[in-house]
Parts: sequence; C-alpha cells; structure tokens
Amino acid sequence: MNPRFWTVKTKLSAAFTCLALVTMVVSLLALQALSEANQNLVRFVEGVNARAHLAERVRTAVDRRAIAARNLVLVTSPADLAAEKDAVTSAHTDVNTSLAELQAKMASKDVAADARDLVAKIAGVEQRYGPVATDIVALALQNQKEAAIRKMNEECRPLLAQLIEATRQYSELTRLRSQQMIEEAAQAYAHRRNILIAASVMAFVLAVLMGQLIARGLTRALGAEPAQLGDVAQQIAQGNLSPELLRHQAPEGSVQASLNAMLKSLVSVVHEVRNNADGVAGGSTEIANGNADLSQRTEQQASALQETAASMEQLSTTVKQNADNARQVNQLALGASQVATKGGGSVQEVVNAMQDISESSRQIGEIVGVIDGIAFQTNILALNAAVEAARAGEQGKGFAVVAGEVRNLAQRSAQAAREIKQLIATSATRVKQGTELADQAGATMAEVLHSIQRVTDLMGEISSASDEQSAGVAQVGKAVSQMDQVTQQNAALVEESAAAAASLRTQAQQLVQAVSIFQLGGHAAQLSSTPPLPQPTVRARKPAPATAALPVRQAARAVQPVQPVQPVQTVQTVHKQAQEQDDWVSF
Repeated sequence: MNPRFWTVKTKLSAAFTCLALVTMVVSLLALQALSEANQNLVRFVEGVNARAHLAERVRTAVDRRAIAARNLVLVTSPADLAAEKDAVTSAHTDVNTSLAELQAKMASKDVAADARDLVAKIAGVEQRYGPVATDIVALALQNQKEAAIRKMNEECRPLLAQLIEATRQYSELTRLRSQQMIEEAAQAYAHRRNILIAASVMAFVLAVLMGQLIARGLTRALGAEPAQLGDVAQQIAQGNLSPELLRHQAPEGSVQASLNAMLKSLVSVVHEVRNNADGVAGGSTEIANGNADLSQRTEQQASALQETAASMEQLSTTVKQNADNARQVNQLALGASQVATKGGGSVQEVVNAMQDISESSRQIGEIVGVIDGIAFQTNILALNAAVEAARAGEQGKGFAVVAGEVRNLAQRSAQAAREIKQLIATSATRVKQGTELADQAGATMAEVLHSIQRVTDLMGEISSASDEQSAGVAQVGKAVSQMDQVTQQNAALVEESAAAAASLRTQAQQLVQAVSIFQLGGHAAQLSSTPPLPQPTVRARKPAPATAALPVRQAARAVQPVQPVQPVQTVQTVHKQAQEQDDWVSF
C-alpha cells in the first residue's frame, strides 16, 4: 500500500508506533545493560568476593592455629596450656569449616580451573598439615617440648609454608579475577553506552523526519491552511456559493479540491432544485386529486364488500342448516337400515319355517299313504273273511257280520286317508307357494336393505360435503371480512396519502424558498413564490381490528398523520427540518 494514500490517522499511528518501537528498543537495551551489570555484581559479590573472603578466613585460621601450637610449646602454666589448647581447637575447627565452604563454592560454573586446582592444593596440604599440628599439640600437652619443637621444625613449618603459599596464590588469583571483571564491566558499559547514544540519536532523527513528512502530507492533503478551509466552509454554510470561493491551485485529492467539487455540485443541485420545484408542486397536486378519486372508489368497494360479507354470512347460515339436516337424515337412514336388516332376518326365519312345514307335510303324506295301504289290505282281508264266513254257513254268520264291519271300517279309513292325502297335497302346494313368497320377500328385503345402505352412504357423503361446504363458506366469509378490513384501511391510507400529497406541495414551495437563500454568482436568486394550497381536512378511518387468519398485517399498517411544516427561517433550520419533517419522503 502506497504511504501517499494513507489516512491521517494511519500516518499518525504509524509515526507514533515507530517512535514507540524505537523507545522500546532503547529501553530494552538499557534494561539489558542494567541486567548484565547486576548479574556481574551479583557474580562478583556472591562468587569471587565470597570465595576470596573464605580463603582469607582459611589463612587467618591457619595462622591462629600455628601461633597457638607454638605457644603450647613455650608456655608452662596449666592455665596457659588450657587456653592455648582451646585456641588450637577453635582455629582448627575454623580451618575445616572455611575450607569446606570454599570447596562447596568451587562447584559454581564461573570458577576457573586454576582456582579449583589451588583450592584442591590447599585442601591437600591441610590434610597433611592437620595431623601434624594435632600431634604437636599432643606432645606439648604431654610436656614433651623437645619432641614437639623438633616435629614443628621438621614437619610443621614446611607444610605451613606450603599452605600459606597456596592461600597467597589463591588470593592473588582472586585479585586478578576481580580486576578482570572490573575491566569487562567497564568495556560492557562503554559498549552499551555507545549503543544507547546511537539509538537515541536515531530516534531523534526519525522523529524529526516523520514530523516533517506528516506535516507535508497534511498540508498536501488539506490543500490549504485549516483556517482558510474553515472560512470557506463557513461561507458555504451561510449560503454563499459564489465562484470567488473556488481555489484553482488546490492539489488533486486534497480537502480544498473536494470543497471545490462540492461547491460546483451544490450549485448544480440548487439549479436543479429550482427548476424542478414547480414540477414537484404540480405533480403533488395531481397526486392529491388522483388520491381523492381513489379514496371515493375505495369507499364504494368497501361498501360492496360489506354487503358481500353480509350475504356470505347468510349463505353460511343456510349451508350450516343444510348440513345439520343432512346429518339428521343420515341418522334416520342408519336407523332404517338397521330395521331393514332385522326384517330381512325375520323373513329368512319365516322361509326356514316354511321349508320345515313342507318337509313335515311330505312326511305326513307318506304316513297317510302307508295308512291307505293298510286300509286297502284290511278291506281285502275283510272281504276274504266274509267269503269264508259265507262258506261256513250258520257258523260263520257272526264272523261275517264282524268281517262286514271291518270292511266298512277299512273303507272309511281308506276314504279318510284319501281325504287327508288330498288335504296334505293342498297344504303342501300352499306351503310351497308360501315358501316361494317368503323367498321373494327375502330377496325384496335384501334389495331394500341394499337400497337403504346406498341411501345411507349417499346421505353420509351429502353430510360430509355439506360440512366441507359450510367450512368453505365460512372461510370465504372470513376472507371477505378481512378484505373489507383491508379495504377500509386502504381507504384510510388513501386519505392519508392525499394529505401527504398536499403536504408535499407545501414542502416543495418551502424548498424553493429555502434554496432561494443560496447566492449564485454573487447575487441572491429570486423566485416567484406560489401561494400555498390549503391542506384538505383528513377524515382518518379507524382501521378494523386485524385478525390472524390471513397475512394482511403488512398491507394494513396504520398510517401516521402528516405533521404540518413550519416556515423556513435560516439555512441551519432547513437541515433540521429535512431530518424532522421528512414524512412525504418516507411515504
């Protein structure tokens, strides 16, 4: 991204960010230098200096121990011997303690190898010197002065000289190490000081350069001094749009160039507004007239919809009654179907009974035939008996009388059997006819049952269709009612739009008056003012209560009444009125 096209905020942010980064770098360098100096000081105090102090304690304790051992050889009183013995013991303990601490300090990483060697040498000499010193003390306490002196001269003094020399060498090495650390600290300080000075100079130069660049960029971006730009803006705010305000030397893309372009565009807009204000007023008048006609038609449509809604309500009542009647007829048909079903069962039982009677008549006929046969045979036997009685003469006379009676009885039985057979035949014929009639009645009852079932089904369909028709008519009535509500709200909206059109014409006239305050070419533009039309009285309809059946809420919003427009006083109030009284624009 080219820095020339950066915003003022971006440039200032970049400049201060760079300065902050440079300051942070300088601060980090200073903190690093202080940290290194502090580490060197800690390393010197806790390392070299502490080890030198321990070495000095070892050397001092060795001296005290040697002096106390020598005094043990020289003194003779028990009190002096005890005091020197305690001095030797205390010094020996101090030597061991200090030497142990010094050896522990040698474990640090910053300890040089030669220092470790010297401490190891001191410890080795002490391991040999300690027992010798202890023996000298024991000989002195046993009053073996000569042996103690001889041991002191032959063994103790060479070892003591080696121990003192080793401690002296370690002290010299520690002094040299301290001097080296001081020189290194001085070199590090000089190096860090030079870096901080260079960074500070660089930060100062960078701040000066960026200040100059930002100042030049702001001047180029503004195109003029801020006071001059403020004066031009004040003149425009007061309505002065004269060409004298233009600065032709303004750089491209600057604020001054933008002000020049805005001034030219504003002059063009003012001309366009003046030319089109009358057209807006005339158009608003035509809109008002058209809205008045539309309002009248909407009222007529609302009346027609109200009548339609009333008719649909009556039709809904009639259809509902038809549906209720159809349900009642359906219930009656179901009852008739059940009765017919029971009648069909009874007829079937009659048919079965007639068939049983026909079978019984047939069996009786067979029995009567048997009786007729028996009567015929009895008649034959009686005839034979009469013949035999006639042959017998007087002896068979009584038997002949009995045979004659038997024959008469047989003939009467045969005659009765024939009559019974004839009656049974007649009864069988009638039973057969009754059976056929019962079969026909059963078939007829089945057809009646089937017809009643069809009637029941048809009445059920008629009842369902009537219910659906009733629901459909109810929905149509509801839709017509909602259409009536929407039409009433549309009528109110049309009346409001007529009032808004009248307000639009008034605002167009006030717009012309507001634009006339702008000065074009150094003189005030005068425009003949058209007398404002009186605003019509709006009879706002109360919108019908909205229902939730159909989505008509968006189309039936309540219209806010148009607020009267206040006269234009100053250019500043024009902008405020354009924000507060923009009802015709929102409409």
